[in-house]
Amino acid sequence: MRFAVVGAGSLGGYFGGLLQRDGHQVSYLARGRTLETLRENGLRITGQTEIELPQVTATDDPAEIGPVDAVLLCVKTPQLDAVLPQLPDLVGPLTAVITMQNGVDAPRRVAEVVGEGAVLPGIVRIFTQLTERGVIDHRGGPGSIAFSEPNNAETDRLEALRDAFSEAGVTVVEPADIWSELWQKYVFFAPSGLLGALTAEPVGVIRSRPGLRELLQRAIGEAVAVGRAAGIDLPPDVETRTLAFCDQLPEGATTSLQRDLAAGVPSELESVLGALVRLAAVAGVPVPLHELGYEVLAVRAEHAAERAAQAP
Repeated sequence: MRFAVVGAGSLGGYFGGLLQRDGHQVSYLARGRTLETLRENGLRITGQTEIELPQVTATDDPAEIGPVDAVLLCVKTPQLDAVLPQLPDLVGPLTAVITMQNGVDAPRRVAEVVGEGAVLPGIVRIFTQLTERGVIDHRGGPGSIAFSEPNNAETDRLEALRDAFSEAGVTVVEPADIWSELWQKYVFFAPSGLLGALTAEPVGVIRSRPGLRELLQRAIGEAVAVGRAAGIDLPPDVETRTLAFCDQLPEGATTSLQRDLAAGVPSELESVLGALVRLAAVAGVPVPLHELGYEVLAVRAEHAAERAAQAP
């Protein structure tokens, strides 16, 4: 099959590397120094998965790639606006665009550009890190990917893509309801990102300090209430399961939202916390913890951006 990877970071490099190793035709849409590195040095995966690909196909022009069987949209949400105009060149009548962003809003935004029929909402659970351009370190278990048609129907392209990932060595989860799965990740990611960013502490501190644990539980409850008000069929025990998942994480674990805000780089603040606050307002659901946290973190992010702009 022909794949286009949009976003050649740790996630795109990992999935693209596995698919290329298995014989699929993979092209990377990249730019700047990342593009130069891929062209000169190829791609390497280290850690739990070891792959060396001295030659990969990479370009900054989507027209050079053309329509493919599937687009793996691996950029973070702050980069979505920049890449969305490039997607039509990659999409044909049967192309699937698999979204892999945190939060629940990316499928809608992508559908506005390529049409709802092209989008396969996706969820990724894996720990990978870009140690340098073109080098991905894979740790902490095999990870998994789940994606489905927006209406949860079973189709030929869905089966073919799931087979491709599975045969390449990726654990493929087949959810009965993709939107419920997206929200089950969201009700973990938003509250944990909120508390982590506000406290600048890892999950081990948040879950073990009684006051912070109580706030985490309340924040999870807020997110679940918004999802249910939006018509999402969340499991009855989703709050208990989410807290149990937090308890199983390594003590030093942090969220990407927390790390990006701390580093003063573009983050998923708007697409994760801002989106939850806006959805809550539409549904009439009170989310005081998320409202407070979002406003505080938004001010911090604005100040960080101002300092970065003034730096020599």
